[in-house]
Order: sequence, then C-alpha cells, then structure tokens
Amino acid sequence: MSNVEASELSHSNTEGKHLGLALAVISCAQLMIVLDSTVVNVAIPTIHSALHFSQTNLEWLITAYSLTFGGLLLFGGRTGDLYGKRRMFMIGIAIFAVSSLLGGFAPTDLWLILTRGLQGVGGAIAAPTALSLIATNFAEGHQRNRAMGVYAAMSGGGGAAGLLLGGILVSYVSWRWIFFVNVPIAAVVLFLAPRALNESHTTSGHLDVPGALTATGGMLSLVYGLSNASSHSWSSTATTISLAVAVVLLTTFVFIETRSVEPLMPLSIFRNRNRSGSFAMMLCIGIALFSMFYFLTQYLQNVLGYSPIRTGVGFLPMTAGIVIAATLSSRLVGRIGIRIPLLVGPSLATIGILWISRITPTSSYFGVLGPLVVIALGMGFSFVPLTLTAVSGVKPHEAGLASALLNTMQQVGGALGLAILATIAIDATKSKLLSLHQGTSAAMKLATTHGYATAFIYAAGIAFISLLISIVVIRVPKSTSGELELNPEILAKVTS
Repeated sequence: MSNVEASELSHSNTEGKHLGLALAVISCAQLMIVLDSTVVNVAIPTIHSALHFSQTNLEWLITAYSLTFGGLLLFGGRTGDLYGKRRMFMIGIAIFAVSSLLGGFAPTDLWLILTRGLQGVGGAIAAPTALSLIATNFAEGHQRNRAMGVYAAMSGGGGAAGLLLGGILVSYVSWRWIFFVNVPIAAVVLFLAPRALNESHTTSGHLDVPGALTATGGMLSLVYGLSNASSHSWSSTATTISLAVAVVLLTTFVFIETRSVEPLMPLSIFRNRNRSGSFAMMLCIGIALFSMFYFLTQYLQNVLGYSPIRTGVGFLPMTAGIVIAATLSSRLVGRIGIRIPLLVGPSLATIGILWISRITPTSSYFGVLGPLVVIALGMGFSFVPLTLTAVSGVKPHEAGLASALLNTMQQVGGALGLAILATIAIDATKSKLLSLHQGTSAAMKLATTHGYATAFIYAAGIAFISLLISIVVIRVPKSTSGELELNPEILAKVTS
C-alpha cells in the first residue's frame, strides 16, 4: 500500500468512518450509472412514439450518452486525481441527477438527446472516481477485495436491473420515470457521501481540457455526419461539413496529445502490439453488442408486439450469460491461458449474431433465445482476457489508464457502430419497402425486419474482424494470464 493510501486509511480510522456505509454509497452510485445504460434501451420504442423521434435521431438516445461517457472517461478520472476523488464523485453524481431530472421533463426529442449527453458527462466523472474511492477507503487485502467483489456484482447486476426496471416503469408508470428514478438515488448518495467517504489527497498537475474537448467533439461530429448521411445523403452539405470537422478535431487531438506535458491519452500506450490489438477487438465488440441491443429491442416491441416489461425479461438470459461467462473465464485463464478464450469468445459472438440475423416477422422468442445465449457466452468469454491483455506489462501507474481506455473503446465503438449500422438498417428497410410495392402493416413489418437482419449481418462481420485481430495481432503467452479469480478489481472493471 502506498504512503498516501496508508495515511488516508489511518485518517479514516480516526474519523470512525463506517466501511459498510461507504461501500453502500459507492455501490449505489455505480448501480445507478450502469443501470442507466440499459434502462433506456427498453423504453426506446415508447419514447420514439411519445416525442415523435425520427428514425435517424432515435439512435442518439444511445450514442449521445455513450460518446460523452466514453469520450470523457479519462478526463473524469484525471479530475479526481487533481481536485479530490470524493469531491469530483459528488459533482459527477450531481450532474447525473440534474440531467436525469431535466430528461424526465423533456418536451422534445432534441431536449432529451442533450440531457442524455449531459448524463454521460456526469457518469464519466462519477464512474472512475467511484472505483478509485474503493482504494482510498478500504485497506489493501481482504477489505478491498470484498469491496471490489460487491462493486463488481453491482456492475454486473445493474444491466439486468435496468432491463427489468425500465420495463416495469414504462409499462405501469411512464417512460419519464426511467429518468426520474435516478434523482432520489442520487440525493441519498450525495447526502451520505461526505459522511461515509474519505477525501483523497490531491496531486498537482495539468488537466488536458483541449484534449478532452477535441476528442469528444470530433467523435460527436463524426457520428452526426454518419447519421445525417442516412437521412439525407453522403454529399449533402451537413454531412460533408460534419465529417470534415471530425477529421480536423481528431487530427488536432492527436497533435495535442503528442505535444502535451501531461496528455489525457499518452499515445505511447499504443506501442505494445497486444494492447493495441485488445483495444481494436473491444472497439469491434462494442459495435456488435450495442447494435444488437438497440435493434433487437425494437424488433421485439415493434415487430413481435412485446410489451416493455416482457422485452426486459426477454433480455435477462443474455445479461446472466455474460456475467456467468465472464466469471468462468476469469477462473479459466489462470489455468489454460488467454489464447483459447480470445478465440472462443469472438467466434461464439460471430456465430450468435449471424444466427439472430435469420429473424422473420413471425419468429418466436425461442428463435431469439438461442442466439442471445450464444452471444452472451461469446461476450462474456471475451471481456476478461481482453482486459488482462490490455493491462499486461503496463507500468503500475498506467494500469488504470489501460483499463479505462478499454472501456472507452467499448463505448465509442458502440456509438460509432450504431451510427453506421442504423444507416445500413434504414437504407435496407427503404429498399425492401420499395420492392414490395405496398404500404400495408405486414409489408412494413417485413421491411423493418429485413433492415434489422441486414444490420445484424454487418455486425457479425465486425465481430468476425475481432476474431481475425485475435488470430493475427495478439501474441500472449500463457504466463501472462494471471490469477483473475484472486483479483476482483479486474472483474469489476470488466463487468462495468
């Protein structure tokens, strides 16, 4: 344990902080953040109808949150180092709560999209500082391992809770309550945080604001350009300008990071072949996973006529499968190494997504359940070895950066992939509808299903690329696998 942590924990004991209460505060905050990433998925069809979203803008309910959350995750963690982890944790939770309240009152689609982006900002500050506060408040060893185990359970369970809670609130109350429900939880967390959590020591340094702004702005411009291409054309003025701005901003970001004394994302971390390969694989997996959730949610409700709560329950086997497979792989890699899980995981994900592309307007739930379970096993077997590969061989002070970058790749990949695949799905739907020469409800369902199935085929192709990267790029000997069953911190980062 470092001298700083030792002094903080000693200070904790003199103040008589209650560790159980501290763990409850951190876990509740993490549950709220993770829950919000899935709770909106179930409500998308209802929100689409209530606020008259266009099909193009609908994807921004997911991408606005994912891009700001993923794009600012490194920035949020750095603010905790400079200004105090508890202080920034509370600021992040407060931003998340206010944006949730505003989102619940949203009168228009643009209002809701903007508040979703603001939620991502709050989450990007709160999530990394919440994980860091465990190190600040719990002694290394049994105390910290137990805290990390609870944190991991909240991270994994948050996805399932979001699906169920979203379905219940949309079905029996209102879609607006999927946002309002965050407010009382955040209020309790903010009330208890200064009473239960110790503040960390701050460090002197530089906050890379230009890097954060250019990276996030560049990604937003890129996704907007890709989305606009589906509703207008690739040659339209808005599309061209957005893509040009994206190129300028992202190029500027790389330039800033090469010249900055304390860069937000040191480019040297990409020099390792295995680490860069793991980042690229997670980018592909993020595309496949986010798009699958997005399109399948709409298919179940818009085509098969499922209620929101039935849709939420229908996704539970997948959530459970990911957590079970991730836990199992964390035990296996210590015995058989990383290579086999890194081949089996992407292979299963590719097979499952290809399988689900065979959906029709008359498919039963059992026709969806099989692919869901296979995809879940593939994703679960991929996450743990990818995290190990990303953090293997890094300097101790860069382990947090490597794992945070892996999370960023998943979020940003999901947002970019959704923009691309939504464009593909919309174009496929329009083409199919034109070929049918009719505008009946049955024809619309057939065309819509064809659009989703086409997007799944492309998603399977991207999942297959992750398998190719594993085969061609990553070279990880068995000795680097490590004993993940004894390291719940890694599992916490994976399941979140």
